[in-house]
Amino acid sequence: MGRTPPSPSAPHRTLRVISVIAATGIALSCGTNYAYSAWAPQFASRLHLTATQQNLIGNFGNIGMYAMGIPGGYLIDRRGPRWGVFAGVLALACGYFPLRAAYLAGPGAYGMPWLCLMGLMTGMGSCTAFSAAIKVCATNWPRHRGTATAFPLSAFGLSAFFYTTVSALVFPDDTAGYLLLLACGTTVMVFVSMFFLQLVKASSPYEAVPTDERPDLGRRDSNRLRRASDHSRHDGRSSGEIDETSSLVDSDTTSTPGDLLERKSHHPHHPKPEVTGLALLHTPKFWQLFIMLGLLCGVGLMTINNIGNNARSLWHHYDDTASDDFIQSRQLLHVSILSLASFVGRLCSGIGSDWLIHHHASRFWTLVASALAFCGAQVVALTLENPNHLFYLSGLTGLAYGALFGVYPALVADAFGPSGLGINWGAMTMAPVLSGNIFNLAYGRILDAHSHFQGDGKGGGEVRCEEGRGCYGSAYWVTLGASVVGVGWSLWCIRLEKVGRMREAREMGGREHEG
Repeated sequence: MGRTPPSPSAPHRTLRVISVIAATGIALSCGTNYAYSAWAPQFASRLHLTATQQNLIGNFGNIGMYAMGIPGGYLIDRRGPRWGVFAGVLALACGYFPLRAAYLAGPGAYGMPWLCLMGLMTGMGSCTAFSAAIKVCATNWPRHRGTATAFPLSAFGLSAFFYTTVSALVFPDDTAGYLLLLACGTTVMVFVSMFFLQLVKASSPYEAVPTDERPDLGRRDSNRLRRASDHSRHDGRSSGEIDETSSLVDSDTTSTPGDLLERKSHHPHHPKPEVTGLALLHTPKFWQLFIMLGLLCGVGLMTINNIGNNARSLWHHYDDTASDDFIQSRQLLHVSILSLASFVGRLCSGIGSDWLIHHHASRFWTLVASALAFCGAQVVALTLENPNHLFYLSGLTGLAYGALFGVYPALVADAFGPSGLGINWGAMTMAPVLSGNIFNLAYGRILDAHSHFQGDGKGGGEVRCEEGRGCYGSAYWVTLGASVVGVGWSLWCIRLEKVGRMREAREMGGREHEG
């Protein structure tokens, strides 16, 4: 008996698997902006920066990360993903290597505009390379897009944990070493992975065009579809190959609005008109999602960028004998907790939102859970005095932030269609630029108002606050208010979604009865 010949799609599958692995490696070096609070306090102390200046550098990193979405996506779509990754390598190198040089040079060597530019470059490089990795995974696996993108998304969330763990082993209590690891690790890993990242042409048309991206076929097109199916059979294709396409046309002659609504809940990716570009600005759904992301992401970024300052302030008040090396080790611990919790939040959010859709519920319930977790985190920050329990704040914030970003791309794709997801997601991520700046600068000004310079008797010293939670508590009242608004906003979005589905069901039912 002869051996079964290998499937013609086997080489394509191997290349696609290799590309997913490469994309995961790239993503593992693209979330390092979330490790900023692990080295920022020591960086600010050595360069004699205020908390406001420290947060300004972090804000520019966030601006680069989120504002680069649209131009980075344009480059990737026009020139290919490798161009985006290569641009990311250059930007990361132009960010982290000069930041390490600035740390070694000491105070006064580099002005704030240069330091902010360095922070901006780290964010731009991370965004561009990560967008290219997601683009390749989403394009190469159209039928398994959620699973394929889950690997780089999860690696992105683990990035801060990965680098802080390696730094603790290789460069313990050494900020200059940590910055060297970030500079060399991010550029080398992204550069090497770039050569294994490629878009793979589908081996069949059914691999290239998933069901949820095919055009909407109305009742009047059913005969044409049947003719196409018959023609496919005459061409030698098996009936199994066209079942998915044929299922787009319902066999029922009539449907009630209730039936249509139930059917829509079974198929969350029901074909809709694609919306992208400037048309987004005229869509109420865009502003609902934009404002929601801005509110909650800004809340999360304030703690992510300042968990190190929280730890320093609490330890200086709780135990004035705590050494700088001990406090730095606690900062690294909380960055790791944030990263791990974000990883768990992303996984639970993605799986949970699919479970909700399967049970005819809205994905927005995941956002309700995220907003409630943010509320809990702000309450913890306002009441916590013992720094040994600070993991409650870092853990809750990581879970909430991961849950937020784990479901948001799916919400954007559901609302505006998957074909324009690149530019649509880039536009959506502009929201945290404003809110992140507002919350972080508010935190910095509040911390500065409670801080003072303490000399070391040798001509040096540092700016520090010894009031515990009083150093930053007022900032968390602001974010608590934003989190409460987020809960209400997400519930309102659920209500609007339900009303919209009922209206669409009535309209579709009316058109079918007229037909």
